Parts: sequence; structure tokens; C-alpha cells
Amino acid sequence: MASRLHAFNRFELKYLVPVDQAAQIRDELAERMDQDPHSPVGGYGVWSLYYDSPQLRFYWEKIEGLKFRRKLRIRHYGDLDSVTDESPVCVEIKQRVNRVTQKRRITLPYGVARQLCDSRELVEHSAKESAFVQEVLELVIRLNLQPTAITGYQREALVGRDADTGLRVTFDRRIRGRDRDFHFGTATAENRFTLPPHLSVMEIKVNERTPHWITDLTARRNLSLIRVSKYVQSIEAFGLAPRSVFHVNEANHPSPTREQMPQQRSAQDAPLEIGAQ
Repeated sequence: MASRLHAFNRFELKYLVPVDQAAQIRDELAERMDQDPHSPVGGYGVWSLYYDSPQLRFYWEKIEGLKFRRKLRIRHYGDLDSVTDESPVCVEIKQRVNRVTQKRRITLPYGVARQLCDSRELVEHSAKESAFVQEVLELVIRLNLQPTAITGYQREALVGRDADTGLRVTFDRRIRGRDRDFHFGTATAENRFTLPPHLSVMEIKVNERTPHWITDLTARRNLSLIRVSKYVQSIEAFGLAPRSVFHVNEANHPSPTREQMPQQRSAQDAPLEIGAQ
């Protein structure tokens, strides 16, 4: 069996940006970067099911800022309408070692991924995939990992060209999630925004150092680095940990149609109903 394992290391810089400003930054970046060939106009959906221990070990490791920490998740790219047990997903371990983000993942059919992570059963794999599959199985059994939160968002991505081939910039908007109905294919699942829908997360990802022109752009636009985790936001939004964040029902802010996009952009500063717990 051919290996489906993929691994990479990189530095990640995150900024919280209003959606209308993000569109301007994206257009400016497009002068020196290319659109990711996998990113259609309007972006694509990214959905992640995170696993954690009953005591929320991975959540607290992030909050406490441990130099080495890990998260386990199953990730699906695209819409959830047509998800079946045969749909390809990524079982991924994302870990932080000092300032470096490391990701290792394997692509599996959704049913097989659930067999590994939920049923805690060894699944068919190649020799090259053995160490990773065994690590996932060891984590879920030793830490009693369980489905804990789902996050979802719409992503647009740009990739560097020429000397900046290791550069990738993403814009994530409509960041939402849920703390139940953990099957990706659940038709009646209710999501709630974990960040206000007028805000997006801009993320700069580089293999080694950030190009100087990117640094100039962030300084000129007065962007400030932030520490934000979509998983942490979901844990806090649903009251699974004693910290306070935003609660906005997704149904109150439906995704705009193509015809509505100009009006949507001009109304970004309208007041939002955000309840803080």
C-alpha cells in the first residue's frame, strides 16, 4: 500500500482582521502571490473534529503555553452536505515545539478514520504509516480521548511565487463550531460563531523567515500579532472551560449569496448581537 502520510514544519503568525480589511489585504497580496489552486473564488470550507481528554488536557496545555503540546483532530475540506464514510479526511496530529508548528497527517476514508479515533481499532496501513497510526492509537487509548468540539470556517489561500515558494497566507472567516453532533454528516447540526462574523483570522505561514515585504505590509496596516486558537475559542464559547468569549448564533448571520456580496461588505460595521458569558 502506498503511503498516505504527510508531514511538515513551519512558523505561523496570526492576525485578527475585519473582513472588509482582509479583502483589501488579500487584493494587495495577490500582486505578489498566486491563488492556491485548491482555493476557488470565495474560498473553501474547512471542518475539524478535535479530540481531548475528559479533563481537557490539550486545551489547558495551550492555555498554559507549554513549549511542547499536541492536538489530535480529523479534518475535512469542503462542504459537509455530501460527507459519507468514503469521503477522504485527514487524521492529523498538530504539535507545537517552541515556536515551530509541526503537522503530521494521514488521509483516510471518513469511516476508517472514525474506526481509528472513535472505536480505537488498528486500521489497515502501510509500513511507512505504522509509527503515526500507532501514535494516534496510543494517544486515544492512554489519554481516553473523546470527540470534544467541531470547528468550521471558510478559507481563502494564497501561495508565494518565485523566491517566496515556501510562503502561504490564509484568510479564515465565518469561524464557528459546535460541542455536539460530532458526525460531519449530521444534517440538523447547529453551529455557533466562536468569533464575531465581521472578523477574520489572517495567518502567515513560512518555512523559515517572513519576507520583508510581508513584514512591511503588516506594519503599514498596523496589524498586531495575536495568539488565537479556533479549538480554544470553541471550548470557551460553549462553556466547557471557565473563560468568557462570544456567543453568536450562525443562523442570525447566514452566508451571503454572490449577489449579496457587495452589500455584505458595506455593512460590516453594523452592530452585532454578541452575548458575553
